[in-house]
Amino acid sequence: MAQKGVQLDRETISCSICLDLLKDPVTIPCGHSYCMSCIKSFWDGEDQRKIYSCPQCRQTFTPRPVLVKSTMFAALVEQLKKTGLQAAPADHCYAGPEDVACDVCTGRKLKALKSCLQCLITYCEKHLQPHNNVGQFKKHKLVDPSEKLQENICSRHDEVMKMFCRTDQQSICYLCSVDEHKGHDTVSAAAERTERQRELEVSRQQIQQRIQDREKDVKLLQQEVEAVSRSADKAVEDSEKIFTELIRLIQKRSSDVKQQIRSQQETEVSRVKELQEKLEQEITELKRKDAELKQLSHTEDHNQFLHNYPSLSQLSASTDSSSINIRPLRYFEDVTAAVSELRDQLQDILREKWTNISLTVTDVDVLLSEAEPKTRAEFLKYSREITLDPNTANTLLLLSEENRKAERMSQQQSYSSHPDRFTGWSQVLSRESLTGRCYWEVEWRGRIVYVAVVYKNISRAGKSNECAFGFNDKSWALYCDTNSYTFLFNKIKTPLPGPGSSRVGVYLDHSAGILSFYSVSETMTLLHRVQTTFTQPLYAGLWIHNYGATAELCKLK
Repeated sequence: MAQKGVQLDRETISCSICLDLLKDPVTIPCGHSYCMSCIKSFWDGEDQRKIYSCPQCRQTFTPRPVLVKSTMFAALVEQLKKTGLQAAPADHCYAGPEDVACDVCTGRKLKALKSCLQCLITYCEKHLQPHNNVGQFKKHKLVDPSEKLQENICSRHDEVMKMFCRTDQQSICYLCSVDEHKGHDTVSAAAERTERQRELEVSRQQIQQRIQDREKDVKLLQQEVEAVSRSADKAVEDSEKIFTELIRLIQKRSSDVKQQIRSQQETEVSRVKELQEKLEQEITELKRKDAELKQLSHTEDHNQFLHNYPSLSQLSASTDSSSINIRPLRYFEDVTAAVSELRDQLQDILREKWTNISLTVTDVDVLLSEAEPKTRAEFLKYSREITLDPNTANTLLLLSEENRKAERMSQQQSYSSHPDRFTGWSQVLSRESLTGRCYWEVEWRGRIVYVAVVYKNISRAGKSNECAFGFNDKSWALYCDTNSYTFLFNKIKTPLPGPGSSRVGVYLDHSAGILSFYSVSETMTLLHRVQTTFTQPLYAGLWIHNYGATAELCKLK
């Protein structure tokens, strides 16, 4: 019982942080005691929050308490040391289910500190002492504690496996090297370890280099995330401003129409009321005249009748009422019809442009590492339905097949005047703008057809190079003739080898700046690839040079 009492005292004067006897003991305001250095280190970690707590009861203190050495606990600790008693191992020193236990300990085993490859025994700190103090044991090889020491024993010869057979790639003992592994390429386990260690270091260097590369990639991607977020925020802000301006403009036009209607209403009502007043005055005058004539008609004096009749029978000039037409009238109904027509036109424009806006948004793609398609099936995943814009077509081009086909004619077509129309060269652009990844095909017949992609701001008037596809820096064109192709950009011509085909495939990755032309038959053959930076949305273009030649944007879905 006495021993148990000493044990209780020992536990009482142990620090709950380091689990050892108190050193320079201090007692904090809640009553718990710690080593001065332990509680200082603990509170140093809480300096940032400026709130200090007890590791045991979690009571908090503000400001940081001043630490004063506890003389009573210090005296108790010194007394225990003089009696020669040592603190019992703390619970965390004993081996748990996940720990390697000391092979020498009896009863409750302590955690192992090292394993000896010569003794093939695992030791705790206490039982390891001979290996640290006795010369014979100091030469033994100590490693981190392991439960697999028996795997180092040869099952055949019951010897420590200190050699390695490179032929069979396995650890062996010395007897194995002169027995079943005789004549094999054998070395000491240490030598093989040295060789493998060099390989390991090379692998680690490669891994560390890849880690650095990936960390750079992660940093770049984080920068990209921030850039995308900034761009999206600005796009939202700018779009809201633009739509607000549109709403304000429509409201202004609505107010103007309302004001014009009310002004015209006031004018017309004023004119009608003025005529109405004149007519009412005339009615009053006519009624008075009628009453006088009626009274005169009852006069029995003939001379008096004849004397007054001339003055009473004369009527004043009548108000002109020819402007009054009694018919079903339409006053401001035509205004409503005109506004309805404007609404329908705006809806059509918004419907058409909204498709482009939506596609532009969904085509935003940060990760451009996706490889260019290889097979036609892969290209068709990016196919776009494209139509030709009649407002851009030269008057020598006849559009058909729902504005997908253009044919060079000998006579002018009756197109209305439009600022987007090509007036010199027989060219036409697509109605749809092209961003993101797109693929389309053109079936051509005849001689000399240009398949192009073009910026919208290309010049339209006349026959200068500024208008011709491939002869300026606003267009890229593939010149197609019988069995020959030529790529043109900014007047630079590049003859291209390749099989002749009546169908050309065009692949565009706008964000990545890739434009590729393919000859399409049973297989797809790359004719030419462009790597550049596109600064604007692009449009598909056709230039049909010779009479009778045709080009059609193919339906791919």
